Order: sequence, then structure tokens, then C-alpha cells
Amino acid sequence: MRHALVTLFAVMFAFPIAAAGPAFDASAAQRFADLALGCVHKEYPNKIAHVMSSDKDVQPPRELTPAFYGCFDWHSAVHGHWMLVRAARTWPDAPFAKPAREALAKSLTKEKVAKETAYLETEGRASFERPYGLAWMLQLSAELHEWDDPLARELSANLAPLEKAAVARVSAWLPKLSHPVRSGEHSQSAFALGLMLDYARVVKNAELETLVVGRILAYYGSDLDCPLAYEPSGEDFLSPCIAEADAMRRALSPVEYAAWLGAFMPRLPRDGSAAWIHPGVVTDRSDGKLVHLDGLNLSRAWMLEGIASGLPEGDPRRASILASSKEHEERGIAAITGQAYEGGHWLGSFATYLVTKRGLR
Repeated sequence: MRHALVTLFAVMFAFPIAAAGPAFDASAAQRFADLALGCVHKEYPNKIAHVMSSDKDVQPPRELTPAFYGCFDWHSAVHGHWMLVRAARTWPDAPFAKPAREALAKSLTKEKVAKETAYLETEGRASFERPYGLAWMLQLSAELHEWDDPLARELSANLAPLEKAAVARVSAWLPKLSHPVRSGEHSQSAFALGLMLDYARVVKNAELETLVVGRILAYYGSDLDCPLAYEPSGEDFLSPCIAEADAMRRALSPVEYAAWLGAFMPRLPRDGSAAWIHPGVVTDRSDGKLVHLDGLNLSRAWMLEGIASGLPEGDPRRASILASSKEHEERGIAAITGQAYEGGHWLGSFATYLVTKRGLR
């Protein structure tokens, strides 16, 4: 039955659903690249999260944030650019690699980044895109740091002022955040902390790494029996419980993590069953909030892989965790049709993060 379902999805969407590892090739990735290429310089429709201090702040998105004005909102533009870097780096000879490089070079100029940095640092914007958008911005920086390519080095240097400002912003915020934010949307702290920690380790920022690890352990180290039965909420694209577990595996050794997870998710099956948690169901993909559940399926899939990777090799819970990851992956990938911009402007980034195994050890 499971094999038949995968085959059916593949036929319906002309997409190799089962291929999440080496078999996932450039041809399959073209669909995701097209979504990002179609939105990073598409200014409207646009949702601006914008504090206005005077009349001069009444400007179109391309003037306010000239590097990241597309893809409906700032954070989606940022991870759309991350997706183009990731795709061009992973498949440098693919047909989309050249237009991806051109789009990146058009966006990430010194002049545009300077305006982005000034916008971020303007008084009254201390909470702008905090933490989700800032975490993705650091992930974009990390991807450029790791890419051994002349264009990547140029863009990384161009992006450095905004990267520095983002690090300063989160470094000032985290010591003051007395409690974690356990939402299923942009404000969630666990997901952002995971991306921030990955960034700190890529660029060897020991100070930020120490801060983030300390915050993860302080926020989540004593948590018990996460209420998975209450998930998902109807507009979630991140799981509070699973994202927390994915953050914690980055901060603990496998043996320590195995013990912590036993207390945090005590009912994880040990028989390989995927039935302990079920994918979200989207009823209307033209609704920008309801379509969040497609993203939930994708983010759960990669986070579950992360959780499994954090456990010792022989841990009996791994099979059930990975079985559920696969079920969520199949549902999430099959949903990316590009027919509705409400999901198309961001789901390709989530799918690329999943299929390229970003964030895994």
C-alpha cells in the first residue's frame, strides 16, 4: 500500500516523491528553483510588517528593502534567496543554476544591502523579523560562507553588514527572552535557535554558539511529556514539540539526547510504526494561512530526520521517527504544485531544505 501511494503521487505530479537522498536530482529540483526564481523579484502582492516613524516611511517595498522585497514578505524573500544559493551550490550544472546566480547577483549588491542594514537598524524596528526572518538571514549567510565559488565570496562580503547587524540583534535579544515562544508560526523560538546555532558553527562564531546553546538548554532542558496530541493548530507551519526536540539534539550528545527525548516524548513507539503522529491536511491552498499546514508537513519531515540523527545508532525509536518523517515528506512534496502563490512563494524553500538534508550532522 505504501509503495502504491508513492507511485500514485509520482504519476500525479510528475515528481520523484521517494527521492530525498542522492536520487533527488537537478531535474526534480527544477520545480523548486522555478518557484524561487518566479518570486524573488516579484514585488506584488506584498505584506509589509513595517513600523512607520514618519511620512518618509511611506515607500514601496523595493525602496524600503531593495534586496528582499519579493516573495510576498521579507522573510520569504530571504529564504527564497537562500534556496537559490542552496540549489545552485548543490546542482551547479543544472539549467536553473545560471538564472539563480544572476538573480542573486542582482539582489545582493553592496548598495542594496547597505539600505537593508539601515532599515533594520532604524529606531523602532528592534523586533523586525525576529526571530524567524533573522534566523533565515543567518542561514543565507552560512550557505554563502560554505560555498566555494567566486560569486559566493563576493555576495558573502556584500552581505556582511546585514549579517553583522542580525547577529547583534539576536545577541541582544536572547539574554532578555525570559521564556521560550512555543507557537507554530514565525514567532517560535526553537526553530530559529536551531538555524542560528547551525550558522554559528559554520562561521565559527564561538560567542554566538555558546549563547544559543545556553538558551536552548535553559528553555527546554527540563521539559517533560510534550503534548503532541494538541498539534497541529490550524495555521501552523512549525511543530512546537518537534522543533524543540530538533533544537535540543543540536545541543546534547547522543547519549544525553536519548535520555532527554525519553522524558520529552515518552510515548514514541519502538516498533517502526508511523501512526504516532499524522500529517496535516490542507483544505484550501489559496488561503495563505490554511496552506501553512503544507509547510508543517515539510518542516516536520526534516525535523524528524534531525531527531533521528541525534540519537545513538541502535536506538529502537529511530525506525518509527523515520517512518513518520517519510510519511510527512510524501504528503508535503506532493502538495507543491505552484498553482497558488499563497504557498508557491515559500514552500519550495522548505522542500529544498528537506531534500538536500540541510541541518543534519
